Amino acid sequence: MEKYHVSRETFERLKVCQKLLSEWQERFNLVGKNTLDDAWNRHFLDSAQLFKFIPENAETLYDLGSGAGFPGMVLAIMAAEKTPYLNISLIESTAKKTLYLNELKKQTAINVNIVNDRIENLPSVKVDVITSRALTALDNLLGYAHRFCKASTVCIFPKGRKYAEEIELARRRWKFDCRIEDSEQSAEGKILIITNLSKIKGEK
Repeated sequence: MEKYHVSRETFERLKVCQKLLSEWQERFNLVGKNTLDDAWNRHFLDSAQLFKFIPENAETLYDLGSGAGFPGMVLAIMAAEKTPYLNISLIESTAKKTLYLNELKKQTAINVNIVNDRIENLPSVKVDVITSRALTALDNLLGYAHRFCKASTVCIFPKGRKYAEEIELARRRWKFDCRIEDSEQSAEGKILIITNLSKIKGEK
């Protein structure tokens, strides 16, 4: 975590999360089994690299489909040190994963909102930043995200090698600006920074 310039306390909180992930994985199958041995790189650092794309003046962040806390819990732990005014909500519909997220919150003493509900059931509150990792294809993801977007909202979505295909398909229904950044953790991965999202007229 040296390149992310985090304190020892932040690092220790992340290590607590790593320990809990190993302990809870057998019961709840939180991440792919083949990724657990390299969870620090595959999940924790892969999530941490997104923090630099969050605007410094952002006050609210929704993490859609938080799963085992990636990237939302990692970002919340980093924000506690760097931007404590950032209000982060982890949205997760699966009860057992929400149980795990609440345990992470308790063990790390992080002030983060954990919402056990489906994304489509949430009120259309506008937020400054939306993140999501490995939830669904970009077209569907924008469908979830657009209700929470205002003109200045920044969406930060890591994607794999099919990112260009996903962007092309999404543009059939959505208008948006997209900046593409290289992933620091995956040779094929990209990070999509999406702004000015709106639905194309006539599209459902």
